[in-house]
Amino acid sequence: MATSSSNLIRRTQAQFGFTLLEVLVALVIVGTVLGASLRAVASLAQNSSGLRATMMANWSAENRLAQIRLGHEWPELGERSFPCPQGELALLCEEHVIGTPNPSFRRVEVLVFEPSNLQRRLAKLTQVVPNAP
Repeated sequence: MATSSSNLIRRTQAQFGFTLLEVLVALVIVGTVLGASLRAVASLAQNSSGLRATMMANWSAENRLAQIRLGHEWPELGERSFPCPQGELALLCEEHVIGTPNPSFRRVEVLVFEPSNLQRRLAKLTQVVPNAP
């Protein structure tokens, strides 16, 4: 009976701890979670950069429209492009001045692009400008 109880004690003591397979499965799970977390952080950083560029592009467009409004400008019909940097971000603005049915008003659209990618419009703001005497 003594050998039977000592074998039982040895078996239960040997069953404490983890097998190599359990440790490997745990490492795979932890690695997968860490990889997904890193991808999420990278995505958030990229989205933050895009939102920052869009916000600065809106500021550039608002600056031009405020300049027209405060200077009581009567802009010429047509289109023109000009650099409109905001902070360290280089931006390119396009101004479209369009006539309206009422000759005393003109519609001004300011579109903002990144100079490196003119296909991607960051902002577009529109304002109606009166012909102030």
